[in-house]
Amino acid sequence: MCELLGMSANTPTDLCFSFTGLTRRGGETGPHKDGWGVAFYEGKGVRLFHDPEPCATSQIAQFVSNLPIKSKTAICHIRQANVGHISLSNTHPFTRELWGRCWVFAHNGQIPGFIRRTGVYEAIGDTDSEELFCDLMNQIRQNLPRDAMPEQLASTLVALSEEYARQGVFNCLLSNGDWLFSFCSTKMASITRRAPFGPACLKDVEVKIDFAAETTPQDVVSIIATEPLTHDENWDLYERGEWKLWQAGEVIASGKVDVPVHKAENAMVSPRNLPVDRCDSQQ
Repeated sequence: MCELLGMSANTPTDLCFSFTGLTRRGGETGPHKDGWGVAFYEGKGVRLFHDPEPCATSQIAQFVSNLPIKSKTAICHIRQANVGHISLSNTHPFTRELWGRCWVFAHNGQIPGFIRRTGVYEAIGDTDSEELFCDLMNQIRQNLPRDAMPEQLASTLVALSEEYARQGVFNCLLSNGDWLFSFCSTKMASITRRAPFGPACLKDVEVKIDFAAETTPQDVVSIIATEPLTHDENWDLYERGEWKLWQAGEVIASGKVDVPVHKAENAMVSPRNLPVDRCDSQQ
């Protein structure tokens, strides 16, 4: 299936190190070669990069890997297609506006035959992931006030995530720039880096960094990924049904719900007979 990468920090931080490791899994050390995308929040604004090409060989991905974009919140996704054509319109993360903010969503999993409930948000592409996002946004818009606090939002997000996870595999990252919500249906991991900082080495490529030389003692940076990106750090592995709400690098709310076991991830392979549409326009 796909892989996710998220960042929550208390100070603007670049994602170059983690992004470099993740991109190797997009057609080189992993099978996720059906497109990629990343969103960097800058206040209420969002820098978005999407490409339906394999990120391991994408010139845009190489450009982003070397571009130290500073952000407190970022979401990245590399795709292994199960539902929907390989195209720009089906490339995560997806975005929608709500209450004057840009909401960003990325999904790892599959919910066959999912039917979105009626609402103002509609899908542009033909993936179950975007249908799920639109349904989630419609439910938030219809059932919560504009000034809902993060904890109140979390309650609704958890209930919806549990509902989706009962229908299929639903690992997700969602943010409005102020907070980052993560939900684990099958697989997810996280790590929080704070002083004293030390070195780290990526799993998928021979790249090492000394965070002590790149940070201040006040920095707190949390990375959330489908699987750990480094081999010399202690990552926290989520349990099935576990969720966390992040803000400024810290967990401000967390919990766990019961979700059933569905079709194994390794059985959800990328179809080889999907036509590739390179002419879709970015939303």
